[in-house]
Amino acid sequence: MKFTIEWLKDYLDTDATADEIVKTLTMIGLEVEDVIDTGARLRDFVTAQVVSAEKHPNADKLRVCKVDAGTGELIDVVCGAPNARTGMKAVFAPVGTYIPGSDFTLTKGNIRGQASNGMLCSGRELEISDDHDGIIELPEDAPVGVPYPDYAGLNDVVIDVAITPNRGDCTGIYGIARDLAAAGLGRLHDAAIQPVPSTCPSPIAPLEHRFAEGEPRTIRKFAGRLIKNVRNGPSPQWLQDRLRAVGLRPINALADITNFISQGRGRPLHAYDADKIVGTPHLRNARPGETLDGLDGKTYTLDETMCVIADDQGPLCLGGILGGERSSCTEETVNIFMECAAWDPDLIAQTGRKTGIVSDARYRLERSVDPALTEPGLELATRMVLDICGGEACEPVISGEEEIPETVITFPIAEVQRLTGLKVGLPEVKAILTGLGFWVSGMGETVKVAVPSWRPDVTMKADLVEEVMRIYGVDSVPVEPLPRADHVAQTMLTPIQNRRRIVRRALAVRGMDEAMTWSFISEDLATRFGGGQPELRLANAIASDMTDMRPSLLPGLLTAAARNANRGHADVALFEVGQIFLSDTPEGQHTHATGIRTGTARLTGAGRHWQGKAEPVGVYDSKADLAAALDALGVDIEKAQVVAEPATWSHPGRGGRVQLGPKLILGWFGELHPALAADLDLDGPVAAFEIDLDAIPLPRRKATSKPALDASALLPLSRDFAFVVDRSVEAATLLRAAKGAEKTLVTDVTVFDVFEGNHVGEGKKSIAIEVTLQPREKTLTDEEIEAVGGKIVAAVEKATGGALRA
Repeated sequence: MKFTIEWLKDYLDTDATADEIVKTLTMIGLEVEDVIDTGARLRDFVTAQVVSAEKHPNADKLRVCKVDAGTGELIDVVCGAPNARTGMKAVFAPVGTYIPGSDFTLTKGNIRGQASNGMLCSGRELEISDDHDGIIELPEDAPVGVPYPDYAGLNDVVIDVAITPNRGDCTGIYGIARDLAAAGLGRLHDAAIQPVPSTCPSPIAPLEHRFAEGEPRTIRKFAGRLIKNVRNGPSPQWLQDRLRAVGLRPINALADITNFISQGRGRPLHAYDADKIVGTPHLRNARPGETLDGLDGKTYTLDETMCVIADDQGPLCLGGILGGERSSCTEETVNIFMECAAWDPDLIAQTGRKTGIVSDARYRLERSVDPALTEPGLELATRMVLDICGGEACEPVISGEEEIPETVITFPIAEVQRLTGLKVGLPEVKAILTGLGFWVSGMGETVKVAVPSWRPDVTMKADLVEEVMRIYGVDSVPVEPLPRADHVAQTMLTPIQNRRRIVRRALAVRGMDEAMTWSFISEDLATRFGGGQPELRLANAIASDMTDMRPSLLPGLLTAAARNANRGHADVALFEVGQIFLSDTPEGQHTHATGIRTGTARLTGAGRHWQGKAEPVGVYDSKADLAAALDALGVDIEKAQVVAEPATWSHPGRGGRVQLGPKLILGWFGELHPALAADLDLDGPVAAFEIDLDAIPLPRRKATSKPALDASALLPLSRDFAFVVDRSVEAATLLRAAKGAEKTLVTDVTVFDVFEGNHVGEGKKSIAIEVTLQPREKTLTDEEIEAVGGKIVAAVEKATGGALRA
């Protein structure tokens, strides 16, 4: 929201400097985003006289000018403007001046053999008008050598403030002036708008609301007025200057009037060429497939949720959003129908999002415009049209009804101190609230406060406290340190917050890079990874490939890997910790930690190396990443069940699942299915894993003291065994059997060799294990060692059906 201090002073009587205004705006919650000193930007431009303007010897359309810029000597300037002539007064830019309209800094030049040491400027080059057909011509009595901003009165300051969604009243300069006046920065001018007498009845009847039962009704109240015999053309210079200063392009008098009122009073309006309206104008929702040629030069397809002002030929305007080209006002316009209406902010925002139109009208209306300003806004527009364009005003036509809420809040004054710490008395509270337009009744500890029509966001006591606090001064809120605890602070992070932090660190340590991907994916990808349910489809997707909530983090990571591969980075290791969505209930939202490795991005490093060829990633890389993450989270994967049942996205024979039981699944690991990799444009193997952080059981309460170290003084010993088992037997089954054969002595069992071939028989394999024995009371004799070995062999043969290899 931009405004100039000169424009602000139309509504606020103040002597405050620009710096004081900027500081006050920020302190009362209207954050200043930018301050542009127009005079400083144009300070280097000066008034000058063209002493002579001779034809360029080497160019028919150029002139060599001698310019007096008040420096005491004449300056050579080559100029191509058709109106450059001897004796005229103009605006001159010396060498080194920044030209804002052309975005360059002026340097010395040589044009067709003639030196040029400056520039005679057009209005567009100074960004004060759109005129670029010739240089600016100043009156004959204009002084020479004076900074042009001083001469032309262009020393105004433009302030750009950020308006929060609840402050629709401050989308007009008058609302900002009201806040500044309440903060003690001046006196607010009277805002009363006097009605304009009508000269004749209206030939246009009140617009009919043609809405079916149950249809959304964006419009609440419509006020219109026919103004006949107007003269439309360029608006007065002062009006054009006001609009240009805040970044608006002057169009014609009628359009400039509506923009002026919208900017100044926050009241959007629209003017129709009444002679272009066919039949009876009315209000309705658009029909599916109807289109509107907008004033922005684009064609929009409408649907049945969008309100339009229409005639017998179709839509004239997309209500509250954008006018139509068919009924636009031009210089030939003679009769206009001026509209000022009240709208539903939520439905305006919905239509704006659907169409993608970001207009000034939408910006204001979706933030709630003062409903009490509908008819006065029409009167204000009528007065300006008559003053500038002439004409005759017919009687206004009103249809619909806007319910203006009458909110009265019982407000204990003590709430201010309770919520903010500020000690503000009743007189100050009343002065602040009254200055903001609230009506305050009562003199005791509790008062009644009536909320003005332009502040629908104020509904409770806390809102009134906020108003008092921001005007009294946020910087006055006392700062008190939190009390120092006399004990160790309790844990502040929840278990899931701790798990997210721990797993991020664990995966980063393993050389993986963290990624953050969209929570929205395409319907096709969602279906491939177990989602795609209708309840997880977005009602208002931001793109055609972001229609569904993700059921897994893998689609985003795999898509990121494909983008990297397309840019020459085929070996990546990525992980993400985030939310996945299995249903539209809170229970269906889980926190997952997911990682992928592509190409040769193994833990030991990726790419080619002189010491040897890098091996591609595989299922065991993903299992190792998953195991490391679970270990960091306090889960021993060796005590969990590793089941050879891969996820739906995994290669059928190269993946598995980690669980603490059939109903408590912790995660999955494996190589990505080749068909899925091909569809995602990924070459080579991809190793991936997923961990459900919500499925990990909470740890048991730890003992307050650690047990004594249980270490043996005797040396451990190891024995090797090789068993011939069926090819279908899992190594984990053999390991569990060997470890449980003699729990008091067997401390570790590992596989060090797997062999298949003719020597062990068809359908068989040999698994060799190393068993570590740790004596505790005495050194084991050979007989005792043999006895333990016998138990191990018996336990393995019983569990696997195999035999000790000869």
